[in-house]
Amino acid sequence: MCGIIGIFSSKPVNQDLYDGLLVLQHRGQDAAGIVTCDNNNKLSHHKGIGLVRDVFQAEHMSALVGNMGIGHVRYPTAGTSSCDEAQPFYVNSPFGISLGHNGNLINADELKKELFSQNKQHLNTESDSEILLNVFAHELRNRMTTKKQETQLDVKKLFDAVKAVHGRCRGAYAAVVMIAGQGILAFRDVNGVRPLVYGYKEGEQGKEYMVASESVALDVLGFNLIDDICPSEAIFIDVNGKLHKSKCSDNPKNVPCIFEYVYFSRPDSYINRINVQKSRMRMGTQLGKKILKEWPDHNIDVVIPIPDTSRTAALEMARILKLEYREGFIKNRYIGRTFIMPGQQMRKKSVKQKLNPIGLEYKGKNVLLVDDSIVRGTTSKELVQMARDAGAKKVYFASASPPVRYPNIHGIDMPVASELIAHGKTIEQVCEKIGADKLIYQDLEDLISAVKAGNPLIQNFECSVFNGEYVTEVDKEYFDKLARNRNDAAKQEDIKSHNTESLFKTA
Repeated sequence: MCGIIGIFSSKPVNQDLYDGLLVLQHRGQDAAGIVTCDNNNKLSHHKGIGLVRDVFQAEHMSALVGNMGIGHVRYPTAGTSSCDEAQPFYVNSPFGISLGHNGNLINADELKKELFSQNKQHLNTESDSEILLNVFAHELRNRMTTKKQETQLDVKKLFDAVKAVHGRCRGAYAAVVMIAGQGILAFRDVNGVRPLVYGYKEGEQGKEYMVASESVALDVLGFNLIDDICPSEAIFIDVNGKLHKSKCSDNPKNVPCIFEYVYFSRPDSYINRINVQKSRMRMGTQLGKKILKEWPDHNIDVVIPIPDTSRTAALEMARILKLEYREGFIKNRYIGRTFIMPGQQMRKKSVKQKLNPIGLEYKGKNVLLVDDSIVRGTTSKELVQMARDAGAKKVYFASASPPVRYPNIHGIDMPVASELIAHGKTIEQVCEKIGADKLIYQDLEDLISAVKAGNPLIQNFECSVFNGEYVTEVDKEYFDKLARNRNDAAKQEDIKSHNTESLFKTA
């Protein structure tokens, strides 16, 4: 999962891009980057490994000159972590194009071979985002006339290039593109799996525009939300500040990722016209009603959320169950998300560093711990034991989403099937594995209902991690490769190689 942002303004955009990336930091803590363009079409860029606040220092910010630019925060979907993989990426023809991407291309290997064999294009990284950039650049270049030198981009040709990208690229992608001297382009895949919104505000010389993964970034910077970029749609803000938009596919579908609402997106965001906070409230309501229906004589004393994303659902559950709601864990906010940390040993260590129980909330009580999801189960098991060690009589566990049984192929680094605790197991077996006295999962139908209530026009959601049904066609060979790249052993090896590489660079 990554966060992307693009701003067109009449004034310098470096600070706004930085502030926007800070707001989107929850979408990726591995690397960050910004590219800007000034009135002389000169590009300035800086990117690196780490959090936004660590990557950009005062000297970097002052060098990012220009009134339009794009930014990116990243975490790796295949374990790779190096400065070379940090975005945005750049190609110098046509015009000079920079791109930031959120998602995952299913046919990346096939496209990479095509780019080399047919176009003789060399790629510098293993990132599918660089592939997406080169495919787009190639399609745009093919539409440029050779009879005369074009200094101004034909918008129709631009949208035709995006349409060609949709024809060649399979998977999930939301992209923001800056074309030097021309403007900022943003587009979304034909299924609308990954989110992308845009908005405006009145500037000194007319409207200023912004695109971002989530609406919260627009809010913080004072932009008014216009809408989501629709599936297959592209918008382009030219250098004169004029907004153009077009649907670039004949058969788009709106199948957004439901896990955005469960976990990834901030509660103060709107994506796909759905308020994330309210969707999580409805998840808690649905799960509370399920407990009342299936376990009416429960003996739960208190509802305790696992911070932060489960708080909203847990509060609604407590209201439905007419129980006390208590904060029982204190979170260290300087530790990253655990399920995307490479390596099981590192992940186990980080859980205790990240959360610490408040003993008085557990002693002598039957507690219901509420989390947004259970992925590997490592965190859940640790938390159950922490509650017991703090004096709880009984420890029950509730998940605001259904069992995660299948890997994600659309840009979320969920592990291979064999590392998912619920894969091939019953709920009772998962309960035993995490050491809880009882385990309650949300039903998939109730989860869909909770999210869909925010926008009834959406007919389907991408729920593959729960039901194994993927919106893009994939074969067994792809999953085999995924298993090789995403398992913990592969990630540990990547950590070793990256550390060695860092030592050589330091030396």
